[in-house]
Amino acid sequence: MRIAIITTHPIQYYAPVFKLLAQQVEVKVFYTWGAASIEKHDPGFNKTIKWDINLLDAYDYQWLQNTSDDPGSHHFYGIVNPTIITEIEAWKPNTLLVYGWAYKSHLIVMRHFKNKIPVLFRGDSTLLDEKPGLKNAIRSIYLKWVYDTVDYAFYTGINNRAYFKKYGLRDDQLIFAPHAVDNDRFADPKEKEVDKLKHLLGLNTDSIVILFAGKLEVKKDPALLLKAFININAANTHLLFVGNGVLKDELKQQAILNPNIHFMDFKNQTYMPIIYQTCDIFCLPSIGPGETWGLAVNEAMSCSKAVLVSDKVGCAPDLVKSNQNGMVFTAGSIKDIGDKLTYLLNKGKTGLTHMGNISKHVIEDWSFTRQASAIVNYKNGSNQ
Repeated sequence: MRIAIITTHPIQYYAPVFKLLAQQVEVKVFYTWGAASIEKHDPGFNKTIKWDINLLDAYDYQWLQNTSDDPGSHHFYGIVNPTIITEIEAWKPNTLLVYGWAYKSHLIVMRHFKNKIPVLFRGDSTLLDEKPGLKNAIRSIYLKWVYDTVDYAFYTGINNRAYFKKYGLRDDQLIFAPHAVDNDRFADPKEKEVDKLKHLLGLNTDSIVILFAGKLEVKKDPALLLKAFININAANTHLLFVGNGVLKDELKQQAILNPNIHFMDFKNQTYMPIIYQTCDIFCLPSIGPGETWGLAVNEAMSCSKAVLVSDKVGCAPDLVKSNQNGMVFTAGSIKDIGDKLTYLLNKGKTGLTHMGNISKHVIEDWSFTRQASAIVNYKNGSNQ
């Protein structure tokens, strides 16, 4: 097996899978954004991001020339690689794996290799934000044309599978390959660092901490969580926002009179386990559109935390077992998030610890190892 992998840039959720694949089959990753993607401006965080973990070791890769006038993964014409077909064919793969179709070069590659070698596809789109109407009907025709190039698709979970089914893929073309994070890295205990952070925030051993970690943007609706927290006004309970974004100043202004609401700037990968291990409840209140999964939920669960997510978060039906390891609330509903958050807070530290232990058990099988195995063994048939 000789797999050419087409993806835009190194990502902490994919690079470990490439490393595992390289231990089992021949792999070459073609990065279509180009070398400039190593240090990129992220408009969501409103800052330049360079990850502090190695994403390029133990597998073969190549930076492709990207001639786009506005390079990046934020729009279709941000990925334009004039030599991509020539470069891939020179390596002589017998299998193609494409991550995401919504870039000019990726779609060209999918069309070119159709019926030449197996075209495998990875994406995590869902139907959660779809609305009926003419625009959606036209989009449906287009997407069925796009996915006609795909021999097998690796779906991330229930919502993603429904999306692929709607747009023309059959059951025997769909293979489960779980969305995953580095469970072991996040679960590695950081007691000293956590104690130091709690001291910095003025927390005591009985404090309950609710965490939001991510981009402070409208899509993720951190303002709803802030409002619910202020309304509940629970004793010895703290809310911690970790991240940057366009809403940060507004949120800080709304929280200015509450000493139990804390803000920290964006933290890189090596520090994030400490952040998660500091909390008791992780909340992702997204209203969308486009919260296709929510890998921060995986990260929090790896750290044995109870989780509270909206029904617009793609992973909700797969990872959140209501009343067991967390709760799901109606996106945008201040009443529902308030009721569910109050329910969780009433569990107390002991109850939340028990829920967190269930989270840890649930997430163990959502691993890079299982994802890589699904890719290597795709010929053995689909799994549902």
